[in-house]
Formats: sequence, structure tokens, C-alpha cells
Amino acid sequence: MDQLTHLLEGFQGALTPINLLWLLIGAVLGTAVGVLPGLGSAMAVALLLPVTFSLDPTGAFIMFASIYFGGLFGDSTAGILLNTPGNSSAIATTFEGHRMALSGRAAKALGTSAIGAFIGGTIATTLVVFFSPYLVTLATLFGPAEYFALAVFAFVAISAVVAESVVRGLIALGLGLCLALVGIDSQSGAERFTLGLPAFFDGISIIVITVGLLAIGEVLHVAHRSGADQPASRVVAAGSPFLNWREFRTALPAFLRGTAFGVPFGAIPVGGSEVPTFLAYGTEKKLAQRRADPDFGVRGAIQGVAGPEAAGNATAGTAMGALLALGLPTSATAAMMLAAFQQYGMQPGPLLFERSADLVWPLLASLFIGLVILLIINLPFAAVWAKLLLVPKHYLYAGITVFAALGVYAIASSTTDLWLLLGIGLLGFAMRVYSIPLAPVLIAAILGPLAETTLRQALAVSEGDPAILVSSPITVVLYIVMGLAVAASIVQQLRARRRRATSSA
Repeated sequence: MDQLTHLLEGFQGALTPINLLWLLIGAVLGTAVGVLPGLGSAMAVALLLPVTFSLDPTGAFIMFASIYFGGLFGDSTAGILLNTPGNSSAIATTFEGHRMALSGRAAKALGTSAIGAFIGGTIATTLVVFFSPYLVTLATLFGPAEYFALAVFAFVAISAVVAESVVRGLIALGLGLCLALVGIDSQSGAERFTLGLPAFFDGISIIVITVGLLAIGEVLHVAHRSGADQPASRVVAAGSPFLNWREFRTALPAFLRGTAFGVPFGAIPVGGSEVPTFLAYGTEKKLAQRRADPDFGVRGAIQGVAGPEAAGNATAGTAMGALLALGLPTSATAAMMLAAFQQYGMQPGPLLFERSADLVWPLLASLFIGLVILLIINLPFAAVWAKLLLVPKHYLYAGITVFAALGVYAIASSTTDLWLLLGIGLLGFAMRVYSIPLAPVLIAAILGPLAETTLRQALAVSEGDPAILVSSPITVVLYIVMGLAVAASIVQQLRARRRRATSSA
């Protein structure tokens, strides 16, 4: 009951006119930045950090939190409409969302995304308010061996289980790990695969990889397919973004499953919301195969948008709780929020709730208000965003190319990044031509450094004894579940191959 009392007091502080203004500004700015390819909520917080020196701490953090969630809402908009997610957290939503857009249901996909983000964020924030003391216990259970097992689980789940072909999935995984290894080795300081170029010392930015594979690769593939044999087609973007009762009932289990994936991942530093969103997408894909859904992977299925979107915002909600309760930034945006706290001379952690309750509880209350504002902003205007698909293809994809290049160049003002963008775009084009899945490349590039670092840390602690990798119940459970998932996937693929052979005989 103490938490409920504190939360009600927080609403009193958050519902002042000036704080509501900061909430609205943050929601609009976060959504706008999230829509731009290559940018995201972390960059928005970084750019606005100097501006808030003149604001009081409560107003500044309320605006930052609104930007945080607004960026996640906006990231999915670009991914659904243009197949160019604004941030890596929206990659999984893009797969089915863009297919829905191409089949004339862009507004419905955007509406599903907004509702999923609202449900996932609201449930996660509610859990943070009432169960923040238990976040400490959850996070302290994970050591280097557990993080490594989690990364391996994600690798196998995406490459061997979610992908249609195990071989192609493993090829894509290898490509992603190769990209992740470029740069200076964090342990020894040695150069790896840098070709002696200083521009590669910091590695290849995940923004460059994401935009190159998804945006430039898609542009080249569309240009390749729009040759002489392709009839002219016009995308119909009409429709309502609001879900009717049948559609909402279909999507609700996916919303809840995605939230269940996202909530625990926000409290542990595994690189952000990429893992739970991909796991949510993989789960919905397997369930669609089981019920023989003809839309999933073809015209786009509403569950394939609902699950990952709820997972992404649920992760963001518990990540905020982990930051406040533990001082543990579990994503890039949370790390920027930590820098903002330090700017005001405060250190997030268990004592923050006691020493700065007048800041923490209005901040948590503002998350609920911000999610409502974002739903109001995004849901009614989904059909307006969908009008982008009425732009002729040659103008639309030329604009995507320009904005993608500008977004990548804005990160470090590096022409090397632009050449890399082109090279990775050509790789993405080749992968589409030869039906090699993109998701394993992205998840390997994101989690590869984490897997390498935690493996070396675990072996250093055990003085080279590999038994430490299976020395805790968490690691054993993860590896057992992974083995069962791989076995089930192989059996399912063998059955599908036998059915095809029988039908062709």
C-alpha cells in the first residue's frame, strides 16, 4: 500500500501544467526522432541533455522518460511503412508490419503497434511500481556465465529455430558475428579486422548495420525486382487504425505473450529490447505455423506486430525500474538517463527512493501519463502516416536512401560509414536474393560483443575451467530449453520435408 500512496502523490506532482507540457514535448520529439531512419530515443536524449540545464530535475526527467517511450513508438512507424526501423528494437516488428503495409493494411499495423506499445509499457510500469524491491534479487542472479548462456540462447533461437533453414540461419549468424568482431579487442587492446583503418577501431555501428541491411538492402532489392517483368502496382493505404473486437481478441494473447517476454529482460543488461522482441516474434511465428496461418510471412499477420511491440515497450518499462532501483542501465537510452541523473548530482539505486522520493514518484507517474499521451498521438494519426505509401515508389525509395544516408552520417560525420552503409546494403540485397534471413545477422551483431566479453570473464573467473558455463541452475535450464527447441525445430522441418515429398510423389 505504501507504493500506491507514493504513486498517487507522484500523480499530483506530474499533473501540473508545466510537467504536462514537458511530457507532451517529449512525446512529440521522441516520436519524431524515432520515425527518422538511423536515429532513436538514445540520440534524442543525448541531443537534448544540454538543453535541460535550465529545467528543474523533475521536469527534465519527465521529459526524458517521455522521449524514451516516444522513440519506441516512432521507431516502429518507419519500420512498418518503409521497412526501415528507426532503432534496432523495432526490427522484429518490421517483418510482419511491413508486409501488412504492402498488403494495404498499413493503418491497421500502426494501430496494432501503438496499442501493443501501450499495453506492454503500462503492464511493465505497473509491475515496476509494485515490485521494484524484487528487481534487485532478479538482477543479482545473473553473472557472466548466465549472460553468455542467454546470448547463446538468443543466437540459436533466431538462427536455428526462427529461420526457415538451419543452414541459412547459421550462415547469417556467422556473418553477424564477423561484423561484431571488427574493432579493438576490449580485453587485450589488439586490432581485429580493421584493415589498419582508424575509422574501424571503434567497430561497426549497429545503426550502420541495421540501416544498411534493412533500408539500403530493401531499396536495391525493390529496384532489382521493378524491372521489365514486374507490373506496376499501387499500394492501398486506406483503412482504420482502430482494431475491431475480433481483431483485438486475436491480438490480445500476442500482446500478453510479448509483455511476458519483455518484462524480465528489462531488468538485466543484455543489450536492450532486441532479444525479447525477436523471441516474441519467433514465438508468434511458430504458433502461426502450428495453426497454419496463411497470412504470417505473406500478407502480414497482426500477431507478428502485436507480440514484438508489446515486448519492446515492456522491456523499456522494466529497464526504467532497473535504472531507478539498481542504478543499472540495461539499454543505450537508459545509459543516457543515467548520465542525466549524474548531471544533477544524483546516483540511481536503492537509496534514490528514500532520498529523492519527490523526484522518483512523479517520474514513475509520468510514465503512465506519457503512454496515454503517446497512444492519443499515434493511434488517430496512423492513417495519416500510412499515406506515405501512396507516394510513387521511385520517389519514396529515393527519399529513404537520402534519409538513411543522412541519419548514418549524422552519427559520426564519417564518410567511411557511408561506404560501409553501401557495402552492407549490397550484402543485404544478396541475402534477399538467396533467401538468407536477416534477423540472425542483426541479433549476432548486437549480442556478439556481449557473448564474447561474458565468455572471457567467466573463463577468467574459473581459471579456464569450462564447467563454469553450466555451473548454475539458470544456465542449465537455458541450455536444456535451447536443446529442446532445436530438437523440436529439426523434427518439424523433417516432417515438413516428408509431407512435401509425399505430396510431390
